[in-house]
Amino acid sequence: MHQIDRDPLSRVRSEVSEEEWQARVDLAACYRLIAAFGMSDLIYNHATVRIPGTADHLLINPYGYMYEEITASSLIRIDLDGRVVYNPHGGYDINYAGYVVHSAVHAARPDAHCVIHTHSRAGMAISALKCGLLPLTQTAMRFGQVAYHDYESVAVDLDERRRLARDLGDAPVMILRNHGLLALGPSVGEAFNALYWLELACKVQVDAMACNGELNLPSRQIQEKTAHLYRPDTRRPFGVLEWPAMLRYLDRRDPGYRD
Repeated sequence: MHQIDRDPLSRVRSEVSEEEWQARVDLAACYRLIAAFGMSDLIYNHATVRIPGTADHLLINPYGYMYEEITASSLIRIDLDGRVVYNPHGGYDINYAGYVVHSAVHAARPDAHCVIHTHSRAGMAISALKCGLLPLTQTAMRFGQVAYHDYESVAVDLDERRRLARDLGDAPVMILRNHGLLALGPSVGEAFNALYWLELACKVQVDAMACNGELNLPSRQIQEKTAHLYRPDTRRPFGVLEWPAMLRYLDRRDPGYRD
């Protein structure tokens, strides 16, 4: 059975740049928040962040940690080809399927500094519906453009990266059909905010459809107006203002993610 070796982890901060350390703290917080809000799936799924100052180096979770265990020091540095550049502990590796999905998005979208993929209950439910995400609420209409990618089995085929990038286009979120959710952003805070709202929109739709009543959809004009008002260049980039509050939320409960 694997044992988490804390000694090498204690040296990480002295071995990486301040920019990388901050990225590690933010990404570890993201993992803890995903768990705190019920969006994790045991040791599976991933959130990745591009290390500042690099074009192709990412931080990803060690395969075997639950999200509530992840700390800034435990994250593994990889490149877009899936090679491990820096593994602080050596006792754990990365999940190859996570590398396939995340490297596809990071490579295709230079603006995607953080990418999050989940298998939440509500997200998988919406991914299994032909209709996909409906514009039932302001929360759902926020996104305007939602991309879709058809299921191709477990993501271990490198060629699928090309189709993932094609289907994503310039959308801020994507629903992986029969699979789960994907959100991205220019920062960890913005990506988490997009995921949180996408998850909430999925939960509300599942609840509304379970009522077995007629659904009320706003007009196309209202949908487009709402999506415009939530564009990051219209009023503000959502997730930036919220992120310090999210860190305070964690610090009040368990500041261990900063280790």
